[in-house]
Amino acid sequence: MAEIGIDKLFDTLKKSGKNYDFDKIQRAYEYAKELHEGQFRKSGEEYIIHPIAVAEIVASFGLDTDSICSAFLHDTLEDCFDKVDLAKMKKEFGQDIVDIVDGLTKLVRIHFDDKDEEHMENLRKMFLAMAKDIRVIIIKLADRLHNMRTLQAQPEGKRRTIALETMHVYAPLAHRLGMQRVKQELENLSLSYLDPIGYAEVSHDIETKYGSNKDFIENTKLQIKDKMNEAGIKCEITGRVKSVYSVYRKMYRQNKSFDEIYDFYAVRIIVDTELECYTALGIIHEIYNSMPGRFKDYISIPKPNMYRSLHTTVIGRGGIPFEVQIRTWEMHHVAEYGIAAHWKYKSGDKANEDISQKLEWISKLVENESSVKDPDEFLDALKIDIFQDETFVFTPKGDVVPLPQGSNCIDFAYHIHTEVGNRMVGAKVNGIIVPIDRVLENGDIVEVLTSSAAKGPSRDWLKIAKTSDAKSKIRQWFKKEKYADNVIEGKSQILNEIKRFGKAFTEDQYEQIVTATASRIGMNSTDDLYNMLGYGGISITKILPKLRDEFDKTVKEFEVPITNADQIKISKLKTTKNNGGVIVDDVDGCQVKFAKCCNPLPGDNIVGFITKGFGISVHKNDCPNILRAMKEDTDRFVRVKWCSDASDSREDKFEATMKIYAQDRISMLADISGALADMRVSIQQINTQKASANISIIYITIGCKNLMHFNSIVSRIKSIKGVEDVQRGNS
Repeated sequence: MAEIGIDKLFDTLKKSGKNYDFDKIQRAYEYAKELHEGQFRKSGEEYIIHPIAVAEIVASFGLDTDSICSAFLHDTLEDCFDKVDLAKMKKEFGQDIVDIVDGLTKLVRIHFDDKDEEHMENLRKMFLAMAKDIRVIIIKLADRLHNMRTLQAQPEGKRRTIALETMHVYAPLAHRLGMQRVKQELENLSLSYLDPIGYAEVSHDIETKYGSNKDFIENTKLQIKDKMNEAGIKCEITGRVKSVYSVYRKMYRQNKSFDEIYDFYAVRIIVDTELECYTALGIIHEIYNSMPGRFKDYISIPKPNMYRSLHTTVIGRGGIPFEVQIRTWEMHHVAEYGIAAHWKYKSGDKANEDISQKLEWISKLVENESSVKDPDEFLDALKIDIFQDETFVFTPKGDVVPLPQGSNCIDFAYHIHTEVGNRMVGAKVNGIIVPIDRVLENGDIVEVLTSSAAKGPSRDWLKIAKTSDAKSKIRQWFKKEKYADNVIEGKSQILNEIKRFGKAFTEDQYEQIVTATASRIGMNSTDDLYNMLGYGGISITKILPKLRDEFDKTVKEFEVPITNADQIKISKLKTTKNNGGVIVDDVDGCQVKFAKCCNPLPGDNIVGFITKGFGISVHKNDCPNILRAMKEDTDRFVRVKWCSDASDSREDKFEATMKIYAQDRISMLADISGALADMRVSIQQINTQKASANISIIYITIGCKNLMHFNSIVSRIKSIKGVEDVQRGNS
């Protein structure tokens, strides 16, 4: 039975005409079969039937060789962990496949009634996996589709749980990725288990109505085809009836009767060019009377999930309304396969570029929600930004703005531009002044009223705004508005708590404790943690357990000697070991880390300090934490020097911070960022603070090769108009 499955898959791949690595796919199948040997599904079938089915679905999407191999292997890490040899898998199939399979293994079940921190992190992992490689979620959708097709074998309680999860999470994801075929099948299958009576009633109504008009679609197709031939338009015409779930949703959610569903029948016309789409539309309106308000142009205004097509509803023979969809072949492929169409019908750099552009919303979501620490808020944002339909509104100039359903004027303002939102004092909808929390509807013309004297958003807006984008920008405003004061307040809170722990600690230990705590809760720097505490984004009680844990670990295990770098006696170099770009004296295989307090670069004079539990910490010779000695302990210093090839590693291996004194002008930060981009220098972090009325201090942490590279970057930044001075600072 399994062999028949693999033969069917190979036939499909050969007919596609694409260049698949059949040997690699065969090996993946055989390896999966070996690992799943002796495992069975609830239906009693051998387990390998499931990976074969998933691989067939993935192949139907047109994905590449690695995707099909990953489909075969997708359950191996979870179900065959004791048999899997990751080194062998990597050697046999490559790192990409191992990464995809690992990503699939991490996508645990999602329950929307579970709001704890662990669940929130699982959701984040899911979208991070999508942002890293979209094939992970496409294969996961194929896996879920086959599980839904065979769900009958599960107990009733589990069937309902899986169906609910599919309806609430996986079907909306398929929709957001433009995979309409997958979405519709998942919805129909889920409905059949969640409301079998309603499903049966709607199915009966559809069969009855279609049975009484069974020739309607065929006759309509012939009539349209004749007119298109007369106009010289080459086209393909198909017909369909609305899916069970789509009818069910309109009847039960919009409180409509079955007879009020005007797009029950639909005819799809596929032509070669965009111009022919509009020509075909004119022909349709010549043949049939159109229904007012039932025309939608998704070609000039595409849906966020990449869908493009013309929709119009007309009255056919016998007064029967039906919908006509008109699109090109490329639009059709995207409508059917969504993001997967870029593998099915494109290849090379162009496909990768298109995919990156289409998936910007995932990266934006991850970026916007990365600072959200409250599980309820994170889940609410997901439901609005991802699992909800769109509303299309217009600017006064006629530009279309897509927003999640339920969005209001605040969301609109921040979608237009951050500064528009920050300077907003009111709004007009369709020419009438409205409250800023007014929920927007399709077709609304929205105008934001702004003032240069506006003091910025109100904290109440965080409760009013619906989209994560608006909330993120509001939070950012409060973070930056009084950044310096927030940092001072946050640092004071942490220092007061640490003093209550009852043990003496050094400044270096304090920095290690706070840095580690910030890292554990997802902060990029200690200042970010201080700032969040200062403006109330997180409470001190929330981080207190982690702070105490890091304190006990650091104070117990780390000591700083009282000495001066000039007094260090270094013995004759005996043996060497290459550790992360440095050579260490007399220490074999030790762990090396570069101290964050001074960020040494290749070219700096450096010294190593043996810590307890953290390996060797490498500092600059003039680092204040080394010079500020607390007791004699020269035995814990070792001689270190840079390897000759330390600078040949990737550019962002070493970090350095520039402290830039610059005139306070609007485009200054953009000019600096542009200069760094021109030099292909990566930016790790940016912080700013006010030094005086006209001067700002900009701290930028960058990735660089060595001291010479850093100095050349500094020289370039100093040449920017308005930059007064550039110094090397602490991160």
